[in-house]
Amino acid sequence: MIYTIIDVETTGQSNRMTEISVFKFDGHQVIDEFTSLINPEAYIPQHITALTGIDSDMVANAPTFADVAEDILKITEDTIFVAHNVNFDYNVIQGEFKRIGQEFTRKKLCTVRLSRRLIPGHRSYSLGKICKALDINLVDRHRARGDAEATVILFELLLQQPNSEDVFKEFLNKNSRESTLPPNLPKEKFEALPTTAGIYYFKNKKGKVIYVGKAINIKKRVLSHFYSKTKKSLEMVRETGDLDFETSGSELIALLMEDAAIKHHFPIYNKVAKRTIQSFSIFSYEDRNGILHLASNKTRLVPNPIITLFNIRDVRTYVEKNCEKFNLCPKYCHLQEAVTECSHYSITNCSGICRGQETVDNYNNRVLEAIHDMSNQKDNVILKEKGRNNNEEAFVMIKDGEYLGYGFISKDEQINHIDDLNTFLIPQKNNMDIQKILRPVLMNR
Repeated sequence: MIYTIIDVETTGQSNRMTEISVFKFDGHQVIDEFTSLINPEAYIPQHITALTGIDSDMVANAPTFADVAEDILKITEDTIFVAHNVNFDYNVIQGEFKRIGQEFTRKKLCTVRLSRRLIPGHRSYSLGKICKALDINLVDRHRARGDAEATVILFELLLQQPNSEDVFKEFLNKNSRESTLPPNLPKEKFEALPTTAGIYYFKNKKGKVIYVGKAINIKKRVLSHFYSKTKKSLEMVRETGDLDFETSGSELIALLMEDAAIKHHFPIYNKVAKRTIQSFSIFSYEDRNGILHLASNKTRLVPNPIITLFNIRDVRTYVEKNCEKFNLCPKYCHLQEAVTECSHYSITNCSGICRGQETVDNYNNRVLEAIHDMSNQKDNVILKEKGRNNNEEAFVMIKDGEYLGYGFISKDEQINHIDDLNTFLIPQKNNMDIQKILRPVLMNR
């Protein structure tokens, strides 16, 4: 079996290659080597130069990746791709090949994961620290050749460990998850994840939460992050050293739990959740003929909103429902624009205000009824949800239109009044994100 032990240096955020070193190793000795600086055709940030010593002047006359692509293909052909935190180096090289319109596929092994299995018990498996612990001479740290050469020595040591043959076979097995797991994540942490609904936490090596997600199947969703090739996922997986989870029983409660966890931890990879939510409000106004209209616009442009929703489609659905319920005119509810008379495809019960067949006062009275109904939807609602196991039920409590939280309760409990649920309630804060989650559920009740 022939291996190519590889290390690359990059520009950092844009992940363009600045240096590569490849040692071809037959299990006993190095039989070939390819090392080169690479012109990344991109800016090298100052902090990367401070780490690697590679600056723009050094690579100005270096070959581009396209210039050395054939050399890399040739030396790695019919070999197993080996690196310390292999997914990083592999994805960088694969990305560079993709940019020039070529494919790059090799079997791979990770010396971080192999070290965790074959030489357990070390506090850290970063290249610098594991080399120090094992007395491996590491020169030119954070330069491709120095790191790759040290990885060769580490890899040779791993091959000599008892049971190494079986472990190598397991890791190379196509069905093995070992090569897809984050290098710093113990396998048992992933295996402990359930296949039920809930939320999951990605944590770094210091135990800080860096991402919170929700899923119907936690284990399946977490695994999808490991297979993802997006920049965010690659960076997040590199930092991951631990996983945690909370089961929810249902997707709705998972969404509520996720929102609360994100607002508690403010994880760095949940940037989307920190954006301002766009909301839309329904309002009324009187035209020159004295007819009351129902219309909608972005909430920030509405001085006296009747009700606020978070999706323009939900706004239209809600107006349609009230238009039909109170015999209002689709034209004056702005469901149809630039028409003299309404001709809505499904709402056909307009009493004729748009055709002059109804008095303005009669029509306006129904509009006022609709406004009153919309303004006073302060329901006391208990949403019943699936529990975390067969002996449990879950609930979401809304009182006077305000979200109070969720809870879990045994099916054996006797509940005679809504106040009996307070004992089991896990109080939560109401906010616009929560309203966005709950509004469609309440509208479809």
